[in-house]
Amino acid sequence: MENYINLLIINNDKKTQGGLKEVLSDETTNILFSESYENCIETIIKKEIGIVIIDIDQNTTSIEELFKAIKSKSRTKNIYIISLTENKYSGIKSVKGLSEGAIDYITKPLNPNLIKAKIDVYKSLYFKDLKINQLLNNIFPDKVLTELNQNGKFPPKRIENGAVLFTDFVNFSQKSKEIKPINLLEQLEYYFNQFEVIIARYKLEKIKTIGDSFMVIGGVTETNQNPAIRACLAAIEIRDFMINEKLIAKALKKDFWEIRIGIHMGPLVAGIIGTTKMSFDVWGDTVNIASRAEQISDRNQITITENILKNIFDFFQVENRGEMEIKKSGGDINMYFLDKLKDEFSLYHEGEIPNHTVRKKCDLSPIDIDHMRIDILNKLKTLLPEEVVYHTISHTLNVEKVALKLAQIEGLNEEETQILQTAVLYHDAGYIVTNINNEVFAIQLAKNNLPKYGYDSSQIDRISEIISYTKKGAETPKSILQKIMQDADHDYFGRADYLEIASKLRLELENYGNKMSEKEWILYQLDYLENIHQYYTETSKNIRLKNKNNLIDELKRMLLKINE
Repeated sequence: MENYINLLIINNDKKTQGGLKEVLSDETTNILFSESYENCIETIIKKEIGIVIIDIDQNTTSIEELFKAIKSKSRTKNIYIISLTENKYSGIKSVKGLSEGAIDYITKPLNPNLIKAKIDVYKSLYFKDLKINQLLNNIFPDKVLTELNQNGKFPPKRIENGAVLFTDFVNFSQKSKEIKPINLLEQLEYYFNQFEVIIARYKLEKIKTIGDSFMVIGGVTETNQNPAIRACLAAIEIRDFMINEKLIAKALKKDFWEIRIGIHMGPLVAGIIGTTKMSFDVWGDTVNIASRAEQISDRNQITITENILKNIFDFFQVENRGEMEIKKSGGDINMYFLDKLKDEFSLYHEGEIPNHTVRKKCDLSPIDIDHMRIDILNKLKTLLPEEVVYHTISHTLNVEKVALKLAQIEGLNEEETQILQTAVLYHDAGYIVTNINNEVFAIQLAKNNLPKYGYDSSQIDRISEIISYTKKGAETPKSILQKIMQDADHDYFGRADYLEIASKLRLELENYGNKMSEKEWILYQLDYLENIHQYYTETSKNIRLKNKNNLIDELKRMLLKINE
């Protein structure tokens, strides 16, 4: 499901619907239907639709108004509208569709080859749009990109109180002389990628890297409150990550890197520079002072200024460093070492991970899904028995990837997606203890662990219910979250890697005493695939069912060879 597209067909004729679905169905296209113009907008709002095929021969209100509504309500920045009409010579209707927003037309009676060729072109353009938008999102903050799209420019803006964070590596110049260039870049990329994950967790924005320096801002492009607190949280996590990397490297008798971090807060000017190669940047004494705080910080330490301290004092432990000279700006400024969160504001009272109170203060999601995820994956990585070769952490990560993609396709909101993702990460955790009724232990583990990560009782109940529906012989899933969980867990039934993955299941069954001959194994698979398993979401039916049926045919051919 790496490349997929939601294609919406607005048409009330079952024969036409069936013909289009037969022509356009494949592994990358999730086909949706709406029988009226009035009902299609709900789908446009809820789901990311890439292509809309509209039958403009249906009696309706203004086509022009519909096209405007689709484009204004669409979650997709570039949506391709194609008109469907009786024939290209039916006069004003096809011309009207093109003149009022449709990018192309297809005609009835349907010409399968022509229709598929046209849609393939627009699918290709849609996937290219996605790549371009992803690249632009990596270059510009969302707020800046939105304004550029709407107005074609982003005029300079003054920010009265923005936070700036700098990191750099100790003795980097010396390391660059001792390490091969390719290895140096790989190491930098590894660390910077980790830093980006951390700052995204606290809704901060990376501005740029300059050599080994990493620059981050807060309170400039996002709406979350308390950028100083969020910058300090990110700095502590970056510092602790680097200290942990150092400890691992020393244990392995390898070279290690150390870091310095500085944070300051004050007025900034933000804007875009360049015309052909544009970049977003910030300027002002605040940047210079933050850079100076980083330069005079000690190794594996975070230096903050008094401006930062004023905004974070209630929540963090600090150590006074006294007045420090600011070279470019002149004069001295009070600076402090940032130590950790105060115990009453940290998740485990260890001073690292913020609890619910701090997250609420910063407008962060009450659910700390990132640290929950790290915790459960570490448990799976270290506690799963050797006998478990199918229900491994790799399986969990694969199911998570598919579930998140299905959540996106099906248009789930943030909380629904978080609940689904959590259920996926816990659904096989019971194998830590037992392979029989493992779901019971998984649910108990979730109930014990999740409250400290900000989940409330109703959310935990929903997660537990989703996990319970993964039990063999459970009732048919009812909610969309239960359906996605089931379909993600069995997504590989309709993929090319089925036989490879299934062989691991066979080995795991053998490890627990259920050894089967080749014939028994094929019969076991056929029974499950034909008589028990089914896909529940329309997306999985559209994308995976055909390949699943092909797999069943292949297994039957394998069985015939054994019986010959």
